[in-house]
Amino acid sequence: MKILVINCGSSSLKYQLLNMDDETLLAKGLCERIGSDNGLLKHERGVEEFTIDAPMPDHAAAIKIVLEVLLSKDRGVISDIGEIVAVGHRVVHGGEFFSDSVLIDDKVEKAIEACFDMAPLHNPPNLIGIRACKQNMPGVPQVAVFDTAFHQTMPKKAYLYALPHSLYETHKIRKYGFHGTSHKYVSMKAAEVLGRPYSELKIITCHLGNGASVCAIDRGHSVDTSMGFTPLEGLVMGTRTGDIDAAVVPYLMEKEKLSASQVIDLFNKKSGMLGLSGISNDFRDILQAKQDGNTHADDALEIYFYRVASYIGRYAAAMNGVDAIVFTAGLGENSALLREKVCAYLGYLGVKIDPEKNAQRGKAMDFSASGATVRTMMIPTNEELVIARDTKTIVG
Repeated sequence: MKILVINCGSSSLKYQLLNMDDETLLAKGLCERIGSDNGLLKHERGVEEFTIDAPMPDHAAAIKIVLEVLLSKDRGVISDIGEIVAVGHRVVHGGEFFSDSVLIDDKVEKAIEACFDMAPLHNPPNLIGIRACKQNMPGVPQVAVFDTAFHQTMPKKAYLYALPHSLYETHKIRKYGFHGTSHKYVSMKAAEVLGRPYSELKIITCHLGNGASVCAIDRGHSVDTSMGFTPLEGLVMGTRTGDIDAAVVPYLMEKEKLSASQVIDLFNKKSGMLGLSGISNDFRDILQAKQDGNTHADDALEIYFYRVASYIGRYAAAMNGVDAIVFTAGLGENSALLREKVCAYLGYLGVKIDPEKNAQRGKAMDFSASGATVRTMMIPTNEELVIARDTKTIVG
């Protein structure tokens, strides 16, 4: 059973083709500069990599090129389009409509569209990708897998804001949470590595990339997470503020003569590690600046480590204990320093790490030291595999 996984951005499209009989990756790639005459496709088949220049006026054209490459004799991995039995789509926001992945029909498309205001940068291109696949692959089942769905098990005490209840009833203003497919995958993988039932574990997962979130998973259910109504709430991120006093918004509007949209743009695109360091949103650049004596870079790093550790402590309290803490995504997987610095705050929980194990990269590992009562783990995330598994289950 071959399943195509699609993740559409406003001007980009990521894809993977997987054989779900044994969960092997057949090919993957990235379309960039969609909407222009100089589109670029980066395609990988095993160890081979190809770069293709082609006009991509829209997402439908990009999907068509992807299918042509997958079918080509010299670069492809299938001989007939009929080998693709279904397409799984990453959709960022499902609101309160969806608590699980679903087969896409007109009603589902309308619900995705109804969430445009809550995820204006993500849901519109997600829906464009769905319609582009329907256009190029008529009759092939399409499945939506939502970033927010995993967090629909949160209780009211975790997801309701202290606003007049009428605003929740009218506008559905509440915490939704994101990165759900990643938190789900790595928490299940952690249980597998530990050799313990998923339904018995209390796990805190830390998805730390340019976007970042922490999740409390109590016996297989998300009970709280750091991102909120939008992906702006929570941790300090690459270019996002994370938690901030709401009164800063009107204050900046008055003092800097900014509109509301300009303040939101500032909070989303010019703040976070980029704003604190004044250098970059790239962790590597900031580390180098710290080593060169830049005090702003040093402050940015210490703030980042502190905020992650603070959320871990908060979620250990929320679950009245924790069995394992899992690091994943770009920073979580690749920065031994980050894991070391965050775990240095957590000795009171029973965290104790082995520096040699922590220095390893590339594969799932438990880097706890002997005597640790809370396990610390690094597990590479695989959101595409979660999407493919859900798609297989729904169309199977």
